[in-house]
Amino acid sequence: MIPVLVLLALWVGCAAPIRSAPPLREVEPGPSIYVVDHGLHTGLVVRRMEIPADLWPERHDLADTEYLEVGWGDRAFYQAPKAMLGLALRALLWPTSSVIHVVAFEPPPDIMFPGREIVRIRVSAPEVAELSRFIADTYARDALGQVIPLGPGLYGASRFYLARGQYSLLNTCNQWTARALRAAGCPTTPWYAFTAGRVMEEAWKCKRSSLGWTPSPRRHLHPAGAGSDSETPRDNR
Repeated sequence: MIPVLVLLALWVGCAAPIRSAPPLREVEPGPSIYVVDHGLHTGLVVRRMEIPADLWPERHDLADTEYLEVGWGDRAFYQAPKAMLGLALRALLWPTSSVIHVVAFEPPPDIMFPGREIVRIRVSAPEVAELSRFIADTYARDALGQVIPLGPGLYGASRFYLARGQYSLLNTCNQWTARALRAAGCPTTPWYAFTAGRVMEEAWKCKRSSLGWTPSPRRHLHPAGAGSDSETPRDNR
């Protein structure tokens, strides 16, 4: 009975109503990443032109637009046209296969996703490179090293791909976002960020700190949660 109550609590936490979206703060010119609250899960947005040319080549599968949004999650639940409690419980009760969802779009994120809470975080070029490596490492690949497309995505010019790692109660879509943010230099706590709301809290903390951060060495972070999360965060000066 207790595990069921825990799962239901997680569902309620993920399905909470979207909070009013604060206005995007202006930051100094330079690379930025965006975290988008979709209610049940979160997405990461990057500008295509800020991705290093030799990293994340799979981005060229989609239209040559200004922005790309990426998310990761349970294969059955994420690809379902409508969110269902049964699929959510199945995903949490048993480790399941996962997918990565990539969307190409042209307008700024606040225009593309009106009414959604969006956090813009200023980062450095090396941090965009680390994030790009993290995303590229998330794709599952066949024996020839090619990614495995699974069909159209949920909206716009988007596509699903088979991903590495299994989705579970201890490895959720929002924890993937937190690990991605950590790869980009944010001192997130992935185990804490199991709901969209908690990811957004971590994103706001990262945004407030970003103006004073300087990079420090960190180990490579595994996108599917199997690696260590003990990388050294950046100093907050």
